[in-house]
Amino acid sequence: MIKSRLCDLVGIKYPIIQAGMGPFSNNNLCVAAANAGVLGLLSTSGVWSKDTQPWVYNDFVRTGEADPEDDMATVLEKVLKRTYRLVKDKGGIFGINVMVSAEVLPNSQVMIDTAIRVCEENPDMKNNFKVIFTSAGDPVGWKDKIKGAGFTWMHVVPSVRGALRCKKAGVDVIVASGHEGGFHTSWEPVHSMILLPAVVETVSDSETLVCGAGGFCDGKTLAAALVMGADGAQMGTRFLATQESDFHQIWKEGVVDAGDRATLVARGFVGPARWLKTPRSQEHAKNTLQKSPGVFLGTPDDYTTIDMSLIEFEVASIKAAFEGNKEKALLAAGEAAQRIKDMPKVNDLVQEIVREAEAILRDVPKKLLA
Repeated sequence: MIKSRLCDLVGIKYPIIQAGMGPFSNNNLCVAAANAGVLGLLSTSGVWSKDTQPWVYNDFVRTGEADPEDDMATVLEKVLKRTYRLVKDKGGIFGINVMVSAEVLPNSQVMIDTAIRVCEENPDMKNNFKVIFTSAGDPVGWKDKIKGAGFTWMHVVPSVRGALRCKKAGVDVIVASGHEGGFHTSWEPVHSMILLPAVVETVSDSETLVCGAGGFCDGKTLAAALVMGADGAQMGTRFLATQESDFHQIWKEGVVDAGDRATLVARGFVGPARWLKTPRSQEHAKNTLQKSPGVFLGTPDDYTTIDMSLIEFEVASIKAAFEGNKEKALLAAGEAAQRIKDMPKVNDLVQEIVREAEAILRDVPKKLLA
């Protein structure tokens, strides 16, 4: 059976991370993933969208067994307790994904403080709720709070420079995310085949693990990550297109039906984003070229400089996805969408990925080594 340092560190059966995808809830997906033996990650961005995107917030609350009138901290507390209740008997391991970009930093603080408090008040939960995964921001400054509370800390980066920043910050597991990834991508298009081995060579040691993200979706790509020296792989788009995924059916079907050259990059909430290629996303890409050309030139902008009509277009398009309106929806997905042709149950998917990876890794010496 495949086993890596990631398995030993957090107690999962297989070296796979289910990405904490938003903007919708993934409360049910996280439970299914954790119970299938991989690390399940809860998205948290929906918790702070009560006023800006109430359709997202209400869905998060509904699937998390919370109340629409709850404050952010109470919603997350109920989601965490629900997740723990549903995974503890099977030994499932889970965590939360928290964006820590400047635009959302006050909300990030509430999410992480709440997670720490809930675990302190419910010590048995620490057997299953083990990970805080930060993203879309600077990791420096979070070490004492996250690791001091006993969590394994993971952070995602798009560059070697970002990995070195994580190393300085004291991150336990650095996730190197190539430009193939869905939704949030980097300002500079460095892809996994280049990024992952470079990050492994630069920061991997006895104290720091490295996982790959961006393009990983099956046993072949998991095996490739491990051969390149990674301790595991994060998969987002592949888990999005599963039966237990909380994402709208049109989103899941969009991934399954995507073919060759199925995605494009345009503006997203916190920078460049990868979308399934549709007339709607092509319109968004044209608008991005005119109003936020840095997305294609590697020059970051932010909410103080950007034409906010791009963000308003995205908000309206996410609402359309929630409502099942294919014509007006923007559907985020990674390049891996073109390799995804079915919508299995999560456990069946995990077992197939692991079987394929094990077979490949067993055969490599036979085929290539004299």
